[in-house]
Amino acid sequence: MSKRTLVISAIFATVALSSPQTSFAAAAEGKTQKAVLVTGASSGIGLKIAETLAANGYFVYAGARKQADIDALNKIPNIEAVRLDVTKQDEIDAAVKTVRAGGRGLYGLVNNAGIVTTGPITEIAEEELTWILDVNLVAIYRVTKAFVPLIIESKGRISNISSISGILSGMFWAPYSMSKHALEAYTDALAEEMQLFDVQVSAVNPGNYRSRIGTKEAVVMINEPYAQPGSPYAEDMVDHIAYLSDRMYKEPDDVAAAVMHALFDDAPKPNYLVVPNQGEARWTILRLIEEMAELNDDHEFSYSDEELIQMLKEATAAQRE
Repeated sequence: MSKRTLVISAIFATVALSSPQTSFAAAAEGKTQKAVLVTGASSGIGLKIAETLAANGYFVYAGARKQADIDALNKIPNIEAVRLDVTKQDEIDAAVKTVRAGGRGLYGLVNNAGIVTTGPITEIAEEELTWILDVNLVAIYRVTKAFVPLIIESKGRISNISSISGILSGMFWAPYSMSKHALEAYTDALAEEMQLFDVQVSAVNPGNYRSRIGTKEAVVMINEPYAQPGSPYAEDMVDHIAYLSDRMYKEPDDVAAAVMHALFDDAPKPNYLVVPNQGEARWTILRLIEEMAELNDDHEFSYSDEELIQMLKEATAAQRE
């Protein structure tokens, strides 16, 4: 099975965020132009983030793999494309040299590049599982490790594009969810470590957005052995492929606004839920509540319902301070 490098498209916010055109343009105006690196910037959410940053006066180093995408990105004001395959250390090292040579430093890092691979976890090829973990998790470790000295120098920000699949999982979603659950853990730990340097780290958790990522994956899955007649998964795979093929969702403007907030607001959130509708918000929040209930049930140190409600009230109040 061939490797599939798809750029993660992505997703949008339930929280009300200020319009980047009004709130953040002033932050860039009249000051040294802050620079931000966005990986996977050739299309989808990465391109929207890069365009939004550039339109607001920030300088963007836009990572892309293909020459045609690099040429297109270089035509956008305030954007300099850099060849950056996040699985290749030599290209990461070259990108660091490019940014240092630019003389602007680096205020922000947006780890956006990613892929989708789905399918029965007991049948998926080990190569495919290793590939998605490398692109969606280990590559973020590589890129962040390489660029963090520059981020620390500027006391800047890091924003990791995760997913509601970092909270949810289900049939055929194990490969993708595994990578995103691990990214959540990585982001939490990185955030605490970066506090030592006054660097703030956020996770943006996307739901479904307008994207080619699902349709491309659907085409691949039609040819997988477990999608064929006779497979115990064949019937369920038909519905799964249909779901992946139906990607007529909103444009990713809200997720770009969430990233702007994470990078430049005086009080960035550690986690942003970025979904297009109430249904996806409910799936995500309800799963967290169900897991809390499961963990709390029937053991020596369980909390009462009243105590849990009080904990929730206190946590909610802390977010509003």
